[in-house]
Amino acid sequence: MRDVFIEKVYEKMRKNSMIFFLSADLGSPALDKLRNDFKDRFINVGIAEQNLINVATGLALEGYAVYAYGIAPFVTMRAYEQIRQNLSISSQIKPVNVNIIGVGAGLSYDVSGPSHHCLEDISIMKLLPNFMVFSPSDWKLAEYFVDYSINIKMPKYLRFDGRPLPLIYEKINDAIFKKGFHELLKGKKVCLVSTGFMTHRALKVAKELQGIGVIDVFMLKPLNENLLFKALKKYKYIITIEEGFINNGGLDSLISKILRNHRSGIRVKNMGFNDKHVFEVGDRDYLHRLNNLDENSIIKIIKEWTKQ
Repeated sequence: MRDVFIEKVYEKMRKNSMIFFLSADLGSPALDKLRNDFKDRFINVGIAEQNLINVATGLALEGYAVYAYGIAPFVTMRAYEQIRQNLSISSQIKPVNVNIIGVGAGLSYDVSGPSHHCLEDISIMKLLPNFMVFSPSDWKLAEYFVDYSINIKMPKYLRFDGRPLPLIYEKINDAIFKKGFHELLKGKKVCLVSTGFMTHRALKVAKELQGIGVIDVFMLKPLNENLLFKALKKYKYIITIEEGFINNGGLDSLISKILRNHRSGIRVKNMGFNDKHVFEVGDRDYLHRLNNLDENSIIKIIKEWTKQ
């Protein structure tokens, strides 16, 4: 996801001299190529995420499109004051095109522990006015977003998984992208609404339980809420699943708000992490099993809940 996105940005930088790329002392093969070929438009600010946002803002105020790359929990939470003051507030007065690339969403840095887990980013970044929050489930969506990131002159948060993920979208077009979501599978009574990595989990569950719908919400803000409600209203049961804290402003809160605004009687269950950090040590699948987010747990919950 990260490498495909950076490769696409690299192609754009060859043709567009108004693009800068900033890094908080991180590397990757794709980034090394960009660094070598655009020495005048690549800046490594060091392990200093607050300064990353400050420098990115200064460049954006001069008219540049800027990409600011860091580890998701640090680039969001360590620099949250700078993001709020420099980007969210400033962009209400003047266009500020800063694209914050947060790598390591959810538990993709699984064995690194709670310091590197990122279960809060959807809630805190979606909260900010004048911000776009993009949560792709595969590299195709990430690649397609590059043109939007250059042309839409507002602050954006791009939450990328830290691990390679299988392709979901064979084809992307503007009609799909502008909605901010896509109904990957049409179901009968039950629909799983997910974002990012958890869309892969939802598809595996739907493969086991025939007749389950799956909606991937990749644009958490802004989102065409009326169109999403049209897709949701045919279901009797909706289950939101996300790699984040539930009941605290994440994907589940977004779906609940849409249903409430339309005075819908659809039953909703939220699945994610409860109000505590994950200290257990193990890979992603193991941590998901401990928190009832693995496929077997989701299938069991669906069966029990829809019998009521």
